[in-house]
Amino acid sequence: MPFNLPIALTWLRIIMIPLVLGLFYLPESWMSVPTRDAVACFAFIAAALTDWFDGWLARRWKQTSAFGAFLDPVADKLMVSAALLVLVDIGRVDTFIAFIIIGREITISALREWMAQIGASASVAVSWLGKFKTAAQMIAIPCLLYWESYRGIPVGLLGKGLIIVAAILTVWSMCYYLQRAWPEIRRKS
Repeated sequence: MPFNLPIALTWLRIIMIPLVLGLFYLPESWMSVPTRDAVACFAFIAAALTDWFDGWLARRWKQTSAFGAFLDPVADKLMVSAALLVLVDIGRVDTFIAFIIIGREITISALREWMAQIGASASVAVSWLGKFKTAAQMIAIPCLLYWESYRGIPVGLLGKGLIIVAAILTVWSMCYYLQRAWPEIRRKS
């Protein structure tokens, strides 16, 4: 297993998950809810930025690896799933929305693995639709974590709207990937 700064940043993102989750289980006497929410929001943003930065560094320094290509999306999916579960627990995201997003991630990950095994991974490569879905999620989740209004902007309401957009893009992108894979699925089944 190679170890370099891009992979270290990916591991840092994974390590941050229980730290962000833990904030929501601290006694209120330790930290006020608005402070907790702000810290969780900024920690999630920092973790999301490491996602961009580790990929950029790996490409720039020519330190890409099969292990890094495996670990990076796993870290992303863990981070998003953990945040969604906390948001469901505190009543800021509907269970159905979280199920759609997490279920899609599991489905498409399994589809990509199977397509790679049969030598057809190019048909389910990341698309612009998947990138829009990810962007909507990565903006919605910090808004939902922060929740409070900021300078008159209803951040929580903005997050609620964006997570619905993310769920719609999630279903759309899953259908897109399944449609792209369908000829191989029919041929191999």
